[in-house]
Amino acid sequence: ALVQSLQEMLADIPAAIGDQRPFRERKGALDWPTRGSLLAGYGTRRAVGDLRWKGVLIGAPEGADVRVVSGGRVAFSDWLRGFGMMIVIDHGDGYLSFYGHNEAILKEVGEWVAASEVIALSGNSGGRSRPVLYFAIRHNGEPIDPARWCG
Repeated sequence: ALVQSLQEMLADIPAAIGDQRPFRERKGALDWPTRGSLLAGYGTRRAVGDLRWKGVLIGAPEGADVRVVSGGRVAFSDWLRGFGMMIVIDHGDGYLSFYGHNEAILKEVGEWVAASEVIALSGNSGGRSRPVLYFAIRHNGEPIDPARWCG
């Protein structure tokens, strides 16, 4: 429901922001949002039940920079149950990127951000026992494996 409402609210995002190539043309060329080790891959089983990760968990030092993978507009910037301090960026053309479990969010809803701009600081909000970054990409509400998009 959150993804659908964000897409409807921010339908005016252009396919290409500034001189940047459209998000859909950047597959395999995006930088990862932070440095760290991959703790849980896309589609791997979560600790509870048969649920699977619809993104990845990256182990990062507390307070490490979290950078947006591509330019866009902040669609959500607040606490989200299960993901702690979450920021969502709308890249246009139905593409959204999600950054969760932050200790601090540095951007507000409606702000435009450039590729590689620092948008948050990693942390362990939302019940994590250690600092991590939850990172996910969706297109038209459907989850996509971030490893296929980030080099």
